[in-house]
Amino acid sequence: MTRKPLRPARNAGARKEAVGGVAAPAPRSDRPGTAGEIRASRRRLWVGAAIGAVIIVAAGLGAAWHLQGNSTRQASARPAASFVGSEACAECHTSETALWRASQHKHAMDHATEKTVLGDFGNATFDHYGMQSRFFRKDGRFMVETDGPDGKPGVFEIKYTFGLDPLQQYLVEFPDGRLQVLSVAWDSRPKQQGGQRWFHLYPDEPIRHDDVLHWTKLSQNWNFMCAECHSTGVRKSYDATNDRFATTWAEISVGCEACHGRGSRHVGWARDRQSWWPFGKDEDPAKGLVVRFDERCDVTWPINVRTGNAQRSVPPALLRKEVETCGLCHARRGVFSEDWVPGRWLSDTHAVSPITQGLYHADGQMLDEVYNYGSFKQSKMFAAGVTCSDCHDPHSAKLRFPGDNTCLQCHSSDKYSDAAHNGHATTSPPLACVSCHMPARTYMVVDPRHDHGFRVPRPDLSAKLGTPNACNDCHTDKSAVWAADAVERRHGSDRKGFQSFAEALKAAWTGKGNSAALLTSVARNSGAPGIARASALAALASGVSPSTIDLARAGLKDADPMVRIGAMDMLENVPAAQAWPLVSPLLSDPVRGVRIRAAALLAAVPSATQPPADRDHFERAAAELVAAQQINADRPEARTTLGNYLAHRGRFGEAEAEYKAALRLSPQYGPAATNLADLYRGLKRDDDSESVLRAAIAASPGDAGLHHALGLALIRLDRRKDALDELRKATELAPDQPRYAYVYAVGLHSAGRVAEAMAILEESLKKRPEDRDMLRAVVSFSRNAGDAAVALDHAERLLRITPDDRELAILIENLRRAANPGGSKSMHSP
Repeated sequence: MTRKPLRPARNAGARKEAVGGVAAPAPRSDRPGTAGEIRASRRRLWVGAAIGAVIIVAAGLGAAWHLQGNSTRQASARPAASFVGSEACAECHTSETALWRASQHKHAMDHATEKTVLGDFGNATFDHYGMQSRFFRKDGRFMVETDGPDGKPGVFEIKYTFGLDPLQQYLVEFPDGRLQVLSVAWDSRPKQQGGQRWFHLYPDEPIRHDDVLHWTKLSQNWNFMCAECHSTGVRKSYDATNDRFATTWAEISVGCEACHGRGSRHVGWARDRQSWWPFGKDEDPAKGLVVRFDERCDVTWPINVRTGNAQRSVPPALLRKEVETCGLCHARRGVFSEDWVPGRWLSDTHAVSPITQGLYHADGQMLDEVYNYGSFKQSKMFAAGVTCSDCHDPHSAKLRFPGDNTCLQCHSSDKYSDAAHNGHATTSPPLACVSCHMPARTYMVVDPRHDHGFRVPRPDLSAKLGTPNACNDCHTDKSAVWAADAVERRHGSDRKGFQSFAEALKAAWTGKGNSAALLTSVARNSGAPGIARASALAALASGVSPSTIDLARAGLKDADPMVRIGAMDMLENVPAAQAWPLVSPLLSDPVRGVRIRAAALLAAVPSATQPPADRDHFERAAAELVAAQQINADRPEARTTLGNYLAHRGRFGEAEAEYKAALRLSPQYGPAATNLADLYRGLKRDDDSESVLRAAIAASPGDAGLHHALGLALIRLDRRKDALDELRKATELAPDQPRYAYVYAVGLHSAGRVAEAMAILEESLKKRPEDRDMLRAVVSFSRNAGDAAVALDHAERLLRITPDDRELAILIENLRRAANPGGSKSMHSP
């Protein structure tokens, strides 16, 4: 089972009562590094830190764009809106309130009471790899006896419930303001479905007290990981000096204002419209609301008789207020500002994860817990202007109609609801639209979730790339090739669907030589989903060339802020001074996340060399970058990212302090250790570099990146034997990481162990046959050893990947002469 902490965290508004609680754990970053980070921190972060350093710094998207319908006169004449609570809304909106009260949103979080607790607290016990948990009641309170932070059994009070169906989790309050979520949860499904039992969220492995996924650790912390999406108007309020939280909320569950925004102005308008809007006979068109969800107003979806598909009567706008609002909690993203306003680009306050390896399959299907926003933004439905509430009632969150009838609102039953379309005349249970177009994946052991990419099943891609497909989800006894043939026989060979980026991303993830061309094609395709174009641009970072710089230049001007972010990700390996002319205009971008990413990318340019006209823009954007990290000062990722920024600015003492703070929060957080070691290296403190890395390895002995970094540090200390031992461990711990294998091979070659070096390279090339660095190394090592045939073979392979490399072509001619007994024996290129 994939190990991941609870859910990516979110934070938003403000509340009146303080919640108890604890310090903060750390989920793992869902994104490998950012340009604002020093090289070593681009390593794998923790499983769930979808909100960590990377996200916060490279900070996703976000728009400071104001919403339509708000009057400037009204905004200036009246005090800022405040929270009023859902009961105030219920005074007028009775039917909507009734739907909401029965919804999952209403029960997202609650106080633990006889009415809200579903689990068996009648002295029930649950054993997980020898650790027994006992659930019981004492003096009217719900209690659990289980292993605590030190691994010893302790008794803890359950203060809050989390969720309703198909599982319910429980929160424990600690004295320092932290709330921690138990890893043992209640399966609330009916007994006949396997429910009404206690179960562990990581059923296939023991989770000891020193594991980052233990319920008392950073990855299971409510204040950061969960609060923003399970309550309304949350302020995390972390005190970094004393390592304490004073987290507050406006409403304990997901109430009306979680989506509609603070409601005091709307209530004022409703209670006294005349005094509220004294500007003439017409009413306030916004009705005092923070946002008007009016994108579906006067919109119809007439079905085209020929195609059987509906078309939106009003073309969709770029800014999707509803989708961006739902995305706050239904996206894999990281928070970098609590100044969230419904209806704005989510990227104004949160960093949305692109389609990256480990989170998604190459074709965009969900793999890790990515929720719905990223999948939906890939879909043809989103491109056509479908919004969440076209399918879901926004107050109950249930489908508008049962079963396929929701789909048949826009897809003619004559064309799509018979065997001629799906090829399955009789199935049990009957085949539904979602069976093929929204396959489900189970998370948290018992929670199946449908993929919102709405894609055409592509078993041909499964056969080629190893991606899953809906056909073989059912036909498990058949091959993907069999399924692909069946689909082609029924629908022809041209029914490939809307998404067309799978081969490009797979090529990039596996080091294929044609990846740059494929990624460029995706990035240039204006009809491709924005999230796909952003992902393609970011994946080009390892091979920026003069031709791809033009691609980045276009991406930096794209209307979608996520694409602008991706274009900057692409430039992360370009020297900051060189990137300045391209990126500096984005320091004043209307989207906060774009500004922050630009500041991170340009941080290494000293103020004295910045153009005077840009200097103020940089300082303002850099201040936002710093604030983005400080709001998450409870996270090692954020402290590391801030350290990276300070190091780039030459403020080495402050950077050192941030890295050390990150390691105090989490001694096993590798990026903090590797970046601190890099800092010491630059300051000629190589002994300190070694000490930092050895301490981190003691806390996390299985971290390949730490062993790799230590190996490099030992090389600098001229302790080559010890260095090679560490480089070897890195390759053993991460056999699919080509960089580790390449560096280890170079180290072996330098030590005169040529045969071993060649063996490492050849073995790695079996996995990544088009890896340029490894091919060049084989060519160089073989040529120096006088083995012209091997050098020639690998040089020709390399030329097929880089056909425009003139120097390589000349070298190949020399190698051919050397390999030819009648030709020249010289093996030296000009």
